[in-house]
Amino acid sequence: MGHDARPPAELYSAGRAELAAYPSVEIRDGDVISAERGFVVELADGRHERTRTVLLATGMEYRAPNLPGLQDLWGRSVFHCPFCHGWEVRDQPLAVVADGERAVHSALLLSGWSDDIVVLTNGPATLAAEHHRLLGAAGIAVDERPIAQLASYAGDLTGVVFGDGSRMMRAGALVVATLHQRSALATQLGAAVAPPGPMAADALAVDSFQRTSVPGVFAAGDLCAQMPQVAAAVASGSLAGAAVVQGLLGGDVGLPTPPWPTVAAKDNDYADASTPTR
Repeated sequence: MGHDARPPAELYSAGRAELAAYPSVEIRDGDVISAERGFVVELADGRHERTRTVLLATGMEYRAPNLPGLQDLWGRSVFHCPFCHGWEVRDQPLAVVADGERAVHSALLLSGWSDDIVVLTNGPATLAAEHHRLLGAAGIAVDERPIAQLASYAGDLTGVVFGDGSRMMRAGALVVATLHQRSALATQLGAAVAPPGPMAADALAVDSFQRTSVPGVFAAGDLCAQMPQVAAAVASGSLAGAAVVQGLLGGDVGLPTPPWPTVAAKDNDYADASTPTR
């Protein structure tokens, strides 16, 4: 249901294939380098396009500690979310590279997949006494040695090499990362961001119809999510599409825009579900 283990490239290809069935949809490959109210978008090849509405689905990027060896392992045996990759490294020796409250949260959460977990703070820890108590009660050790490198073989993590030359064998590592907008378009358009959450630092603020703070600008997918998932991204895109169409029709034929009359206001128009009908 959630496209488990399906490569992102396959999702993109499937999406393009589905869109090909609609003659009203035109796909253009290229980078949008700027956008302004009105709306006018500038493409990397110098072209300018004017549009009545904008749907932003530019996604987020992960910002993780600058650890040698991390980039080649990211998204496999080194990850940021146990719900995405925890099953693949279950019952193996794992590390959590983080400090403070996020280290405690991540380590305790990851203990649902393994009982061999070590928190690596990559330097002097800022953990409070209560943090140490919680981790100790769960059998999770804390190691403050600076990390020199993530060691690997055939694309998988094999261990952590410390600055003193010693090595700790680990089969997987949760590295706490923060999500940030990967495009400046939302900022250029003036869209407001939501308060920082547990993962995203600057996700866009949207209402229940995926509308941003700028009239005519919508957002969908990871760009406005605190916990990015494929299923949630698809759902928000579907909702945004419906809202965009209704917004455009509002300008064309006067279709009222949200909020609409609520379901409760129409209850009297329907028979009670418990009342038999013939």
